[in-house]
Amino acid sequence: MRSVFRVFFCFLFLGTIQMSAQQKIIDYVNPMAGTKSMGHTFPGACAPFGLVQLSPDTEEVPHNIDGQYQPDAYRYCAGYQYDDKTIVGFSHTHFNGTGHSDLGDILIMPTVGDIQLDMGTAEHPENGYRSRFSHDREKAEAGYYSVVLEDNDILAEFTATERVGVHRYTFPQGIRIGHIILDLEYGIYNYDGKVLMANLRVEDNHTLTGYRITRGWSRMNYTHFAIKFSKPITNYGCRNNEKVLYNGFWRKFDMTHNFPEMFGRNLVAYFDFDFSDGKPLEIQVVLSPVDCLGAMKNLEAETSGKSFDDIRLQTQQKWEKELGCIQMDGDQDTKAVFYTALYHTMINPSVYQDVDGRYRGIDHNIHQAEKGRTNYTVFSVWDTFRAEHPLMNLLKPSRGEQFANSMLDHYLQSVHHALPVWSHMGNENWCMIGYHSVSVLADAVAKGLNIDKNLALEACVSSSSVNYYDGIDQYRERGYVPLERSASAASITMEYSYDDWAIDQLAKRLNRSDIENQYAKRALNYRNVFDRSLGFARPKLADGSFKKDFDLLDTHGQGFIEGNSWNYSFFVPHDVYGLIREMGGEKQFVRRLDSLFTMKLPAKYFENTEDISEEGLMGNYVHGNEPSHHVAYLYKWTDEPWKSEYRLHQIMKQMYKNKIDGLSGNDDCGQMSAWYVFSALGFYPVCPGSDQYVLGAPLVKEATINLENGKTFTVKSVDLSDRNVYVKSIKLNGKPYKKSFLTHTDIVNGGELIFEMDARPVKQSATYEKPYSFTK
Repeated sequence: MRSVFRVFFCFLFLGTIQMSAQQKIIDYVNPMAGTKSMGHTFPGACAPFGLVQLSPDTEEVPHNIDGQYQPDAYRYCAGYQYDDKTIVGFSHTHFNGTGHSDLGDILIMPTVGDIQLDMGTAEHPENGYRSRFSHDREKAEAGYYSVVLEDNDILAEFTATERVGVHRYTFPQGIRIGHIILDLEYGIYNYDGKVLMANLRVEDNHTLTGYRITRGWSRMNYTHFAIKFSKPITNYGCRNNEKVLYNGFWRKFDMTHNFPEMFGRNLVAYFDFDFSDGKPLEIQVVLSPVDCLGAMKNLEAETSGKSFDDIRLQTQQKWEKELGCIQMDGDQDTKAVFYTALYHTMINPSVYQDVDGRYRGIDHNIHQAEKGRTNYTVFSVWDTFRAEHPLMNLLKPSRGEQFANSMLDHYLQSVHHALPVWSHMGNENWCMIGYHSVSVLADAVAKGLNIDKNLALEACVSSSSVNYYDGIDQYRERGYVPLERSASAASITMEYSYDDWAIDQLAKRLNRSDIENQYAKRALNYRNVFDRSLGFARPKLADGSFKKDFDLLDTHGQGFIEGNSWNYSFFVPHDVYGLIREMGGEKQFVRRLDSLFTMKLPAKYFENTEDISEEGLMGNYVHGNEPSHHVAYLYKWTDEPWKSEYRLHQIMKQMYKNKIDGLSGNDDCGQMSAWYVFSALGFYPVCPGSDQYVLGAPLVKEATINLENGKTFTVKSVDLSDRNVYVKSIKLNGKPYKKSFLTHTDIVNGGELIFEMDARPVKQSATYEKPYSFTK
């Protein structure tokens, strides 16, 4: 008997080894992470950087009712909340992790029984087409999602290419007629009147075409589509739930039943299919920003002749390849968090052109991309200039070039002659502050990307000179934005100052001393909102005085956005030594940093703020909002650099977890995740636009970056543990390394970086060469 058990356990052991060897990177990706509470991620299927994000939506809460904002809408920025018990349908466009929203285009839901064109309620889903579901029968992978719709026992499966969402619905045995509900009225952040028009044509008994035009965060979003069914339509109809004051001679027809052209602002349609053969229904929904002919070309190019399983395999292979740019070793949880974060950095920006190269520009004209170029959209630049774009410039510079070129095309098409502030679906939505696309372009040039540098400089100067945008006229005249001009005046001034430094650096690289000298002065404008009697940033009034009745901890009404003065005062990434002087010297600066992480922030300062929860706080440090993302690294400019290492380890462990609520704040189109990827590797771009990455403390035991140029850069951590979080020594390519930063060249030339870790701070590191600062 013992020998039998020995043989059994031997086979079990060998099998475990074999399974481990065969484990893929995508097996570590957990798309459910961040779907509960603040992360605002979606669990559905998409291809890397694709236009389509096919995902379940669990509720529709309007953005406003009769102009009155509905706060609960915020929870549904991605359409899905893990705690919900019902699914209303599956729509094809979603943002990853934003704190404002739009999209949710082309919602589809399978049903049986009586046709119901209302979605019903969460309390009574039987009164509509929505369905109950259970997480026990739900599965999410990179490029694949499935769930059982329990009310009708329908297995719903999804995958996607860049432009096509692919559905497979397996209806229960014995069902003869099943229905597909197509709701063109539904949307994320919907409101009465958001859909300006929808059109649907039945081209034949397998094919639909149509479009939808919405007015939301994207002021004029054109979504053209085509739909292919694997089964023939047996019957169909629609309802347009609006009062039409003029119908013309269309009144001749009964347009609600088997009429091949449907039209309206509140259009919901249904289609019947025969399931007596027991086979599932596959649906391919293809999108185009241009027209329905473009949609059909996209369909032909991406899915023609391919089954659902073919497409799923192809898309998951794409994810495996994209994620394979970094091979890392660590425990299972660390690998899951790492690769889930890396996955989230590759959802947005999103391709926004047809396979024939046509796309809808910011001017709403149809443009033809140059050969070899791809137009992208979804530029959440206030968030992503910090780490998401620098990460792409390092890992995927060819993609980074396309992003930068898309921004330059935006500039050329803009009637404001401006780069993107926050743009999506061929529209500028003007969300947040700054003109941070200049940082993205400056960083691209600093990292050696192949873009038109002179056009980039022209676009940057123009963007920083749009006088009617967010107080630029006052900023250029006074050196700061007065509080009377903007409620976010102090934040704006500080961010303009950094952006102007980025323009200064770009001009310097192009030997444009005239522009360099002008913007070198503007780069120091952050000083104009520092109250030296406090050592903190404080908004100024037009008469030059500081705001009275000032609260350093309050995020509302104090001149800052998504942060208070305590957090925002540290946003001078380009001139840290200058910041140290403004705060009263190094000792005071370090005490301030210490206090930021350890002080108790009273609940009144965050309990009524929708984008911050207590879980996202570490003292008064707010990791859930981007202005703080570089702050833990600032100790590296002081004689106590080891404090960065301790805090970074604490943030990575506390704010990122392999759980459904594993993100401490909105993922913001990959920025939160990009911070983790960089920091886990042991370095971070504190000041995009420079060529430096500030060294921190890695969380990976070993990771190899497979660079596009064919070289590799490996990071190793010796003696890393939950206790050993301090860096004892560093070696670069076998030699002792005495700098607090790496350069971009150090990495892209390939090599090996070894951190030796210890449980105690190593004070010798205070003698290492400090990172860049604009002033000394």
